[in-house]
Amino acid sequence: MDNSPITSEVLDNCIIQTDVPGGAPPYRGKVRDVYALGEDKLGIVASDRISAFDHIMKQAIPYKGQILNKLAAFSFGKVDDLVSTHIIDVPHPNVTIAKKCTPIPIEVVIRACLTGHAARVYQSGKRVLCGVDLPEGMVENQRFEEPILTPATKAEEGHDEDISEQEILEREIVAPDLWEEIRTRAFQIFERGQQIAREQGLILVDTKYEFGLYNGELTLIDEVHTADSSRYFYADEYEQRLKEGKPQKQLSKEFLREWLMDHHFQGKEGQTLPDLPDTLRKKVFERYAELFGKLTGKSFDPTPIQLENLNRELEKIFSAHR
Repeated sequence: MDNSPITSEVLDNCIIQTDVPGGAPPYRGKVRDVYALGEDKLGIVASDRISAFDHIMKQAIPYKGQILNKLAAFSFGKVDDLVSTHIIDVPHPNVTIAKKCTPIPIEVVIRACLTGHAARVYQSGKRVLCGVDLPEGMVENQRFEEPILTPATKAEEGHDEDISEQEILEREIVAPDLWEEIRTRAFQIFERGQQIAREQGLILVDTKYEFGLYNGELTLIDEVHTADSSRYFYADEYEQRLKEGKPQKQLSKEFLREWLMDHHFQGKEGQTLPDLPDTLRKKVFERYAELFGKLTGKSFDPTPIQLENLNRELEKIFSAHR
């Protein structure tokens, strides 16, 4: 008997976008709709959209927004002793009320293993990534001796681009003292994430952080240690699979990227974005829900959403926080 909460009705009623009346239209990111609530707060709605290779998929993932929002809130709470975070309140499964920060236009990517983009760069023959020298003789998914920092520019549209720390400073994107604080905090947050993952039988392989300034204070924004921003391996099988040259069993969005590559899409010019079949959409949900359960120790309990009432419900929430 199929006890999955993902019915055909649920698949047909994902949150693709919101349009809350009573204010300016939102800024729509790849995944979130962001509403200005006065001068110093934001209403952030996590939709069910999913992106890969800097493209939003044509089909959404049921309950993904709820999982993302709840897991981000959980993970922000695990690092708020290390850095200020933008969280004010989480009044709805899909909504975060956040401090309105001035974003720092750099994605801070930390990698513990040669995986994903780093592995693809390495396999192309390059031995420098974002100004970091990569050792010879590594194999895919092998750990680095120490985690490395490989930043990327935060693009408004199109692809984010790799950048070195030296270029960040030379181009005066971030002041030297602020950048030093960012890199220090990022490594501390990553170490905390690794610790939490290790306790749950996982390896935090890599992740990206985004920061902003709120009243001049460095603040962690966007999300932290979710399946959208991070990659996890199962610890118990890692060494054996690495030794045998087998793909790692993982909880991340990488398997969606792999599916897209198998269907001849990497976001390159001339390539056609494929449709996601319902079976894959269910699998993506299951992966996200599994990671939620692993990290929080609680099973994910979806809250059914009535799309026809959602915008009015959001309007009431935002009005209460203006």
